[in-house]
Amino acid sequence: MSGTLVLVRHGQSDWNLKNLFTGWKNPELTELGVQEANTGGKALAETGIKFDIAFTSDLKRAQDTLKIILENVGQTGLETIKDQALNERDYGDLSGLNKDDARAKWGEEQVHIWRRSYDVPPPGGESLRDTGARVWPYYLTEILPRVLRGETVLVAAHGNSLRSLVMVLDKLTKEQILGVNLATGVPMVYKLNADSTVASKEVLGDMSGAH
Repeated sequence: MSGTLVLVRHGQSDWNLKNLFTGWKNPELTELGVQEANTGGKALAETGIKFDIAFTSDLKRAQDTLKIILENVGQTGLETIKDQALNERDYGDLSGLNKDDARAKWGEEQVHIWRRSYDVPPPGGESLRDTGARVWPYYLTEILPRVLRGETVLVAAHGNSLRSLVMVLDKLTKEQILGVNLATGVPMVYKLNADSTVASKEVLGDMSGAH
């Protein structure tokens, strides 16, 4: 058995609440988002887990979520690497728009395709495949080697950057990943084998249980 990889999507942000496309914009966490990060941090603390290093994106909502989690596990001074490779998918021209306004402008079907297809990007933005194309190499070169050395690594990032990782870890097809939504502030604990495949996965605080 090698190391442990913990993935956490940031808590609810102000723009999630207002139903806006966020992408690379930088809204704050809401009160609920702070609460979600605290709940996730407490769930991790209860497992007694201790981290060797943390990774997060270049965006404040992920960094703030990480900070709250580290406070809960008693590791506020933990070495942390921030990189835009872990940023949320860039929504391009949709960023900052209300989702209903976007539907009124481009039509329900087109907006649905942009949001839910695997490889059709919105104007000026990234598809999920494009997001994966920057997340996967970063994971392979920066994060995975540490896990394979037996370290316990925490990654606090975003719905789509983490979905592209979950797709690889859980061996999902591009059709299957479209139906996957990651809960905000809920840690996913992966234990990896020496060949980088998944030995076990546990979702903390998830009522559906581990598999």
